[in-house]
Amino acid sequence: MTSTIEQRLREAGVELPEAAAPAANYVPAVITGSTLYTSGQLPLRDGSLIGRGLLGRDLGVEEGREAAKWCAVNILAQAKTALDELSRIERIVKISVFVASAPDFTEQHLVANGASDFLVDILGDAGRHARAAVGMASLPLNAPVEIEAVIQIKD
Repeated sequence: MTSTIEQRLREAGVELPEAAAPAANYVPAVITGSTLYTSGQLPLRDGSLIGRGLLGRDLGVEEGREAAKWCAVNILAQAKTALDELSRIERIVKISVFVASAPDFTEQHLVANGASDFLVDILGDAGRHARAAVGMASLPLNAPVEIEAVIQIKD
């Protein structure tokens, strides 16, 4: 990929928001050595959740994929704030995707693809990552998805 991360974001029609401030006694991101850890990011767009409720009850897989994508957008916003430049991302090492799910919903992995596909589209091979996708009874603010990331940074 020869275009910059910022160009690929523009081509995808995504403008990174201001990184969300923490809602309690924690920090949104921590750098230790050459690793950036983000706190869990919710699917916020223009300061509001893009959906609420449980996958398989209130929302379908496509809505969940879109929510996961916006969690990934917010991960990149946190990375930009922490690193100053997205070009400092060496690779996404791992994302953990938490999906608020109805008891019989078993497609958390398909929801998580919304974030995984977005990260690869924007970062190329640097966006390929290990992943966990798990169902939860509920998430903060009745969000349908929350994602945290581990990111290797360039020295």
